Amino acid sequence: MFIVIVRVLVFLLGLSLVTYTLVSAIRTFVLPRSAPDRLTRAVFAGMRQFFDLRLRRTQAYLERDRVLELYAPLSLLSLPPVWLGLILVGYMGIYWALGVPSWYEALRTSGSALLTLGFAPVDGVLTTLFTFSEAIIGLILVALLIAYLPTMYAAFSRRETLVTLLEVRAGSPPAALTMLTRFQRIQGLEHLIDMWEAWEVWFAELEESHTSLPAVTFFRSPQPEHSWITAAGAVLDAAALAQSIVDIPPNPQASLCIRAGYLALRRIADFFSIPYHPDPHFPAQPISITRAEFDAACDELAHNGVPLKVDRELAWSDFAGWRVNYDTVLLALCTLTTAPPAPWSSDRA
Repeated sequence: MFIVIVRVLVFLLGLSLVTYTLVSAIRTFVLPRSAPDRLTRAVFAGMRQFFDLRLRRTQAYLERDRVLELYAPLSLLSLPPVWLGLILVGYMGIYWALGVPSWYEALRTSGSALLTLGFAPVDGVLTTLFTFSEAIIGLILVALLIAYLPTMYAAFSRRETLVTLLEVRAGSPPAALTMLTRFQRIQGLEHLIDMWEAWEVWFAELEESHTSLPAVTFFRSPQPEHSWITAAGAVLDAAALAQSIVDIPPNPQASLCIRAGYLALRRIADFFSIPYHPDPHFPAQPISITRAEFDAACDELAHNGVPLKVDRELAWSDFAGWRVNYDTVLLALCTLTTAPPAPWSSDRA
């Protein structure tokens, strides 16, 4: 009687492990919405611990970037072996509970079915049916990874297009002051509306891709000095400065771009359990930019011919009122992704 109870418990544990692993794979590769998964997060966190050991011996950013360029790809490729290993163990318990005489035979049966090798014969209707199901699961997991990679790299490519184009407009690393100055000299500040419209769409796509395909968050840009998060910070700061201090007609599209930006960064922060104030107000919640830095930025803009509003006090209040919405999550995501040095973002993360 005791052995029967043990076999039943082992069967249930094995079935639960298989089910949990399948749900993890579905949430990671199939579900088209933000759905954090503990197993996937544990794999990425464990891999990051391994990379952190290497980073302790590096100081220069370029060397750190070369180390971290393999972090996301290796973490992603580690998921299928982890899932397959858990499926293997789960079915081992199922086969042993169904009457396979030893754990070694259960291992042979599970491995043979999972990898579709077919070298381990099985007896019994239930055992045969479970070997069929295990073989199907193994094929599905491999197919999911193959189908997942093109989707993820398509999202990565869409993200990097505007990040690369930003270098022409905002320099490298990107800076809000550089963007406003270049538009003033080359195109005219009235053409900023095109930037705000393009980046509003970019932020919407960023929120969708970096929560439903979270591995993309850690894929580094082709150029070491480029980063999706520092690009986002430069655009948001440029829009905030344009709305607060630059003497041009009010542009609702800039406000929409800022709102789209901080909502996108907050959704990504939610996925990675990064805390932030849900309804911040300045000065109750301070920002990382000081008044002295803001004044210095205004002086630089004025020196470069950008028309500025007269009331500097009101401009500072307006700028801080915009910046407070994304300041915390911007700096936290710079830290999370080990972003390259960039003014007003990763330089204070």
